[in-house]
Amino acid sequence: MDLDLLGYAAAALTTSAFAPQTFKTIRSRNTHGISLWMYLIFTIGIALWLLYGLAARSWPIILANALTLPLAGTILVLKLRYG
Repeated sequence: MDLDLLGYAAAALTTSAFAPQTFKTIRSRNTHGISLWMYLIFTIGIALWLLYGLAARSWPIILANALTLPLAGTILVLKLRYG
């Protein structure tokens, strides 16, 4: 199996699994059950994975993290704003 194909499948699944939480949080503005520290660390981690993907020129890693970073960043901003 082509490793990039495996990476694209993983990227599609993890990013699509994360999206509903982001959209629910945007609609409800309810961030009570969300850990600020978890999302802060997670968002920084996603940014670092994106940088790694860019440095390694790994398109599955770039794609997954370029899509997940704004989703995680949105929840982080909402947590800071409404938390």
